[in-house]
Amino acid sequence: MAFISGNSILLILFIWLASLVPHIHARIAEFDAYLEKQALEDLNSSLEAYTHNPEEVTNAFNKEVGNALLKYKSLRRNLKEKNKCMATNPIDRCWRCDKNWAENRMDLEECARGFGHKTTGGKNGKYYVVTDESDDNVQEPKPGTLRHAVIQEEPLWIIFEKSMVIKLQQELMITSDKTIDGRGVAVHIANGAGLTIQFVHNVIIHNIRIQNIISTNGGMIRDSVNHIGLRTVSDGDGISIFGSNHIWIDHCTLSECTDGLVDAIMASTAITISNCKFNHHNDVMLLGATDAFPQDSIMQVTVAFNRFGEGLIQRMPRCRWGFFHVVNNDYTHWQMYAIGGSAHPTIISQGNRFKAADNPNTKQVTKRDYAPESEWKKWQWVSEGDSFLNGAYFVESGPQDKKKTALTKNHKIKFKPGSHAGRLTRFAGVLKCKPGIPC
Repeated sequence: MAFISGNSILLILFIWLASLVPHIHARIAEFDAYLEKQALEDLNSSLEAYTHNPEEVTNAFNKEVGNALLKYKSLRRNLKEKNKCMATNPIDRCWRCDKNWAENRMDLEECARGFGHKTTGGKNGKYYVVTDESDDNVQEPKPGTLRHAVIQEEPLWIIFEKSMVIKLQQELMITSDKTIDGRGVAVHIANGAGLTIQFVHNVIIHNIRIQNIISTNGGMIRDSVNHIGLRTVSDGDGISIFGSNHIWIDHCTLSECTDGLVDAIMASTAITISNCKFNHHNDVMLLGATDAFPQDSIMQVTVAFNRFGEGLIQRMPRCRWGFFHVVNNDYTHWQMYAIGGSAHPTIISQGNRFKAADNPNTKQVTKRDYAPESEWKKWQWVSEGDSFLNGAYFVESGPQDKKKTALTKNHKIKFKPGSHAGRLTRFAGVLKCKPGIPC
């Protein structure tokens, strides 16, 4: 699909999206005036977050990867030096080399890259220290709990007093301008409901484990200090992004959820998912709601420096309608396919390492749904600099004259091949950070 351009086109799209607000109910049992207003405001915010020239974002990202690799090579010559920072990609090099990271936590905000690069989370807000791992009251959350923290109206940088396992009784409804920062302790969201980012903006989720998320029955759940609403049965997603923008998920470890590990749907955009580790799951990552929702054309997502590891089957990611930069990820032994899509998304795969399983029927990286070859041949799916092991292969499509030029123009450092994906994802997943030394 052609990229949206021009103020008149955006105005038409806004009217189109706004007309859908009364019908976008998600798991909302009662779509009241408060939620309708919130939905309309964040759909407008998503339009403002949309980048007219997504290639500029991918080019800037690739330039920073090249610079980080040069610094890493120089660093390897001095491995014997104590406490030397071994961060290998541009996101990590932005903050992990600071031994005073615990005192400078909010500097993390400067490190987002890709389409979510403007995400600031709780920057310039207060610190909120979670001291209580309980989740006993989802209507009137207890101060000191994670649920009480995320419903506050003001920007907050949420940290944890100690290691804890939080079993959520219902979906955790997160308001705008929040950072959940698990560095320095071990934070598990496990054996209960997952995280929901709905009709909000500017959220960072960093350095937490999310596992064994189950579907919950719903009910009256407080989603802000000023509102409580009736929710239906949840899907059991690890992280659900719905009608939201400027979202950054970094250094999280996710596995074994009832539905998706990370889903972004319903006109969400300006998202980066980076440095995460995914294991033991079927439907890993869904980006785009349905083929019948073309409003997802504004979706722009960067998927970078992640490790797609053991026991994964499909959707790494599965895309619809929008523009998706899948860069420098490490894929191992998918059981069906790695990257898939329908409804003519644009997918740019660069510098990934794809290692297929021994099954001769699962060598293809890509999978296209609900379209004959005569149609999907028009979709822009590009593989550049990817590394293919054990028979893996990527089926490209789209206009031949656009495959290599738009994404390499103005690169001062030539994009490196997927052979570098291992070192770039070396520290994917939750980090064991200790105050006083580089993380």
